[in-house]
Amino acid sequence: MLQISMVPGCLCGRIRREGPSGLSVSAQSRRSGATCPECQQRSTIIHGYYHRRPLDLPLIGRHVRLDLRVRRYACQNANCRRQTFGERLPMLIAPSAQRTKRLAKAQARIGVALGGAAGSRLAAKIAMPVSGDTVLRLIRQMPQPVLPPATVIGIDDWAMKKRLRYGTIIVDLERHCPIDLLPDRTAGTVTDWLRQRPEIEIVARDRSTEYRRGITTGAANAVQVADRWHLLSNMRQMVERWTAGAHARLRSLPPLQSVETSGKGRTKAFPRTRSDATSAADSRGRRMAQYEDIRRRYLAGETLMAMTRSTGLARATVRKFAHAESFPERSARAPRRSIIDPYLPMLEARLAEGCENGLRLWREARDQGFPGTPKQIRRWLQDRRTGLSKFTTHRNGDHARPQQAPQPPSLRSPQQLAWMIVKAPETRSVDEVDVIRRIGQDRDAIVLIHLVRRFVDLVRRVGTKARDAGPVFDTWLLEAKTCGVRAMETFAAGLEQDRSAVNAALQTGWSNAQTEGQVTKLKLFKRSMYGRGNLDLLRRRFLMAS
Repeated sequence: MLQISMVPGCLCGRIRREGPSGLSVSAQSRRSGATCPECQQRSTIIHGYYHRRPLDLPLIGRHVRLDLRVRRYACQNANCRRQTFGERLPMLIAPSAQRTKRLAKAQARIGVALGGAAGSRLAAKIAMPVSGDTVLRLIRQMPQPVLPPATVIGIDDWAMKKRLRYGTIIVDLERHCPIDLLPDRTAGTVTDWLRQRPEIEIVARDRSTEYRRGITTGAANAVQVADRWHLLSNMRQMVERWTAGAHARLRSLPPLQSVETSGKGRTKAFPRTRSDATSAADSRGRRMAQYEDIRRRYLAGETLMAMTRSTGLARATVRKFAHAESFPERSARAPRRSIIDPYLPMLEARLAEGCENGLRLWREARDQGFPGTPKQIRRWLQDRRTGLSKFTTHRNGDHARPQQAPQPPSLRSPQQLAWMIVKAPETRSVDEVDVIRRIGQDRDAIVLIHLVRRFVDLVRRVGTKARDAGPVFDTWLLEAKTCGVRAMETFAAGLEQDRSAVNAALQTGWSNAQTEGQVTKLKLFKRSMYGRGNLDLLRRRFLMAS
């Protein structure tokens, strides 16, 4: 028992219960003398005793309070201002402290992992009771880790409060650990930080022009590496903007279905009710008015930001309307899987035989295991009848649904088209191949798809296969700048401004993937404090936990 409850530098005596869940351990120093903290002269003359009762690490599930019998010595130096002084126990406890050093360290480590309030709750459960404010104070008293100089770093931004305040995270890519958190993401802050660390040789970053300017000024000799994931993401965003503007033109192209997909399943959703159709028409009218207003103001020279503020529309919506060649219709969603799908061949066959009785078709489908109701069969049959049912009332017959003008075949949304174009051809499904073949009938689309595929393949060639990436990229860049597709030419112009960083990304193995992972970890710490912790506390917790 004495060995288990060993107290550094002390002799343990009696152990007794203290309350329903505590223990009290009496102890005193092993040493027979002490040094005066004022004159540094050793004394062995005991003047008296006093007791300290600090908290210590728990024992067998109970919180422990030490009963330290501390000697007070008389100083033997006649010229010393102190006449008496208490002995110090530097291995166990700091002067005037209410907890031992090892308990304070354990509680601080809990606070680093969980924060103040959560750390306080956990500490109370494991017999180390402490308040949340004390946990935070202990965290701030911990010495900050001393890291060796880093030569390869990654830099990225993170949101303190999304869309309002952002900071900068810096990660050592060789040791896989964060180095620092900066209070903002401006070029000046990054420049000042880099100038204090001239040993940095490589900096991986995203496509931010602010970071590029800060790194160029603060570490002119460092090699900047553009992150490959951001290159592919910027490419997909460019494709999405182009497909949004050309969507009406692409939707007018005839579909080219392969043998595998022709005639399989439903090609459209069930007919909508009159109220749904009226609501959809009203919504389309409002969107049409917004589109015409945005388009007119854009052609008159008004900026996108000004239109966003005046109309109250989202910035992405304003950009989509401004750059669209014609009104961007909402894409018709592909029909979801329905319980009627397995019975479509039987229903189509009976319809071809001339059976248009919905109740009879339902009974036949029910005999084959159809679990639905007659209403679902009637909805499927509604726009396939060759004439009115004999049970249709005259009033409903006189107000029959008007024949709508033939609509062009539906096309996937711009976001879905962008993903299909960027995807590797061998990973596309049969339906996606049909969509790519359909939009490939457009001249600009085929040029865009060809350039996108070449760039994606080039970015994904990392390591030994990337030795010729520089000349290949130069050739691609020259073709992209003169391809005739405005969106691609703008994207290529942006790559040319960051040419050295893109070349470094294609020819080296460094990337910002580690930094993105550390940002995710940082978000966990920030949210565990409910977003109320200041930067100093968040920085300490994050760096110590890593």
